[in-house]
Amino acid sequence: MPVLPIGRIPAYWAAQGADKPAITHEGRTVSWGAFDAATNRLARAYEGLGVKEGDLVTIGLPNGIGFYEACFATWKLGATPQPISARLPLSEREMIVEVAAPSLVVGAPAGAHGSVTCIDVGFTPDASLSDAELPEKTSRYWKAPTSGGSTGRPKIIVSNDPGAFDPQTPRLQQEIGRTQLVPGPLYHNGPFSFSMSGLFCGNHVIVMTRFDAEETLKLLADHRVDWVMLVPTMMHRIWNLPEDVRNKYDLSALRIMLHLAAPCPAWLKEKWIEWIGPMRVHELYGGTEAQGVTWINGEEWLAHRGSVGKPAETCEMKIVGDNGETLAPRETGEVFMRPLTGPGTTYHYLGATSKQIDGGWESIGDIGWMDEDGYLYLADRHTDMILAGGANIYPAEVEAAIDAFPGVRSSAVIGLPDDDMGNTIHALIDAPGGLDEAGLRAHLAERLVRYKIPKTIELAHEPLRDDAGKLRRSALRAERIKAKA
Repeated sequence: MPVLPIGRIPAYWAAQGADKPAITHEGRTVSWGAFDAATNRLARAYEGLGVKEGDLVTIGLPNGIGFYEACFATWKLGATPQPISARLPLSEREMIVEVAAPSLVVGAPAGAHGSVTCIDVGFTPDASLSDAELPEKTSRYWKAPTSGGSTGRPKIIVSNDPGAFDPQTPRLQQEIGRTQLVPGPLYHNGPFSFSMSGLFCGNHVIVMTRFDAEETLKLLADHRVDWVMLVPTMMHRIWNLPEDVRNKYDLSALRIMLHLAAPCPAWLKEKWIEWIGPMRVHELYGGTEAQGVTWINGEEWLAHRGSVGKPAETCEMKIVGDNGETLAPRETGEVFMRPLTGPGTTYHYLGATSKQIDGGWESIGDIGWMDEDGYLYLADRHTDMILAGGANIYPAEVEAAIDAFPGVRSSAVIGLPDDDMGNTIHALIDAPGGLDEAGLRAHLAERLVRYKIPKTIELAHEPLRDDAGKLRRSALRAERIKAKA
């Protein structure tokens, strides 16, 4: 089977069975035939609004069928979807739109971004528009997810893979014509990429509005789900359900539970392996940039406890010391990776530049080591980025919002360990005249998406920065962890 432009894939699966389910959300199911027709009409509406082949389309819609419709309509025009959170404050969305320069923003009120055309949530194309097949177009780049930058400015990570796939070639251990559950937010790269891949393979995708532990188990059982992706926070919340609740749902159809996006505590992974079996528990490590990736199943993990797996056949990895030297097995340093196709072949940035060392090796900021068999083990984060509930949070962005509040002289944002979220956001604030915490939280709510707002706030009684204006976040974090212990 040759590869098809993504925009052609719904018609391909509709031809295999127009009434077969494509996507289900909150009890509503759309068939492949209806999904193909709806996205044809929506693509024509987008075309009428100025979307052209090669454009980016920023999509800020909540989880649901409409999100998928917007993406496939974009692909049918040869454009590239650029997903963002539907709950972003205007100021944050403005920065992303400035970097992305899309021809259309989906999920924003008209006029929200100056001359950029915007359509709000609930947009419905004119019923007079045709739902017939459109001319075939292939997007030059298939996706362009967003990431915060270490400077607090957003960057767009554009995949260099074109928008074309073979619908009969399974990817990511998914199989053809199965059922997949999506409990995570679709603007994150993992849920976006894996659920789209499932649709490309003709899977019936069950998408949740938001994660709920017991509802996830219920949907897995009710729909006989074959494949699901979770983050460790979700795994933890499911495991914390009462045992009789957790065990009353039939998960016998579940073949793959893949987890990623944050380190998984060894004890939690062991519990899941004992519960559903080692060959159903899988882990992936890698970045949105896709320079390198590892994959490990539960059976391998038990033999290499704590590992995230061996580098895939498409890449190579090495551990680098402080002086740039390649380290021997079991020596800890920074993890570097590169694709076998060469540096810069998997992605490019908008709004940032990639950082490489000699030979095109890149790091995504992790510290780790490799054993004699080539299995990778992660030790700690090298960068200041905080992982909370599977989301990446950059302290500089949060600090910039805090520092804009009247009376704040400086701030430092760190992640403190949390059994549920992996980390919680903690802010130290230097405000010599005192701090109106309620006022600050209202201020932050206008500037940051909710999960980036600090859970705890501490007034600092000494300067947070040295004479060079530098923060010692690792030391601040270590001091608070020690004090708590």
